[in-house]
Amino acid sequence: MTRPPFEPVTERDIRIVSAQLGRPARDVVGIAARCACGAPTVVSTKPRLSDGTPFPTFYYLSHPVATAAMSYLEAAQVMVECTELLAADAEVADAYRRAHADYLADREQFGHVDEIAGVSAGGMPTRVKCLHALAAHALAAGPGENPIGDLALERSSWSPDVCQCPDYGVDEEPTA
Repeated sequence: MTRPPFEPVTERDIRIVSAQLGRPARDVVGIAARCACGAPTVVSTKPRLSDGTPFPTFYYLSHPVATAAMSYLEAAQVMVECTELLAADAEVADAYRRAHADYLADREQFGHVDEIAGVSAGGMPTRVKCLHALAAHALAAGPGENPIGDLALERSSWSPDVCQCPDYGVDEEPTA
């Protein structure tokens, strides 16, 4: 199941994402998921950045509270548990392989990059390497599409349904 194209990215979105990341946002092609308040939570990034760098992480978790929640889970060794689950549960492993294929198909719509062909994110399709990337994919794809991303979101203290956004310090877009 492929998701793009995304709704157009606004200048305000870019200002918020830049504030979230603490650096200028690069080569954003869409907002793949939003907080309950409408702020970007997951950005989609070109597979080759403007400077020529291959960038495999198509779905990138930008929300600072969500990012902190995933970091907490990683520190609590949840990645180890998830890797063990992949080895023990054939249905989860099959769904994870499908999530990998879907991720690649989504990214491919924005260009083929030989250096990252077949490489998705988060350790897919055989291991769990980064809960941030897997949660980002789960948020973009929706429930049931990435079992490990779903599990990370379920275990986290953060929810996309409850705004926990800090004040990003960006002005509202001018009104006419």
